[in-house]
Amino acid sequence: MEYLVGVDGSEESMEALAYASDIADAMNGSITAVYAVDPTVFDEGGTEPISSLSDADQRLIVESMADAEQRGLDVLEDAVSFAAELGHDIETELVYGDPVEEIADYAEEFDAVFVGHRGRSERTQLMLGSVAKQLVERATVPMTVVR
Repeated sequence: MEYLVGVDGSEESMEALAYASDIADAMNGSITAVYAVDPTVFDEGGTEPISSLSDADQRLIVESMADAEQRGLDVLEDAVSFAAELGHDIETELVYGDPVEEIADYAEEFDAVFVGHRGRSERTQLMLGSVAKQLVERATVPMTVVR
């Protein structure tokens, strides 16, 4: 059995990796950790809502592709170290693009997928959805969402 674990550096994704490790142990399976490189926009400002374009110019920063890729490599390196602590050697893969689309497409090569889920507020969930939820809706292989 070959398992895919979507990682993003969050505690929840490491919990998904730990859970997948337990399943891999029981099924004599292998694990690949995947990270989707997708430059994002960061808000580097205060807690007040952005009210004008000049305010946005001062607060919003678009991450470069090189920075996004390095962040992904760092996350995968952390996943390898964490898996080693659990007694597993894992493979890693960077994919490029929207995490939902790219991980769902890449997952077709695997027997099952594991992802973590962050408990976002209900308002944020309604506006953005979650990667885990969108992956469940799109995946063609069994998925486990670890919370």
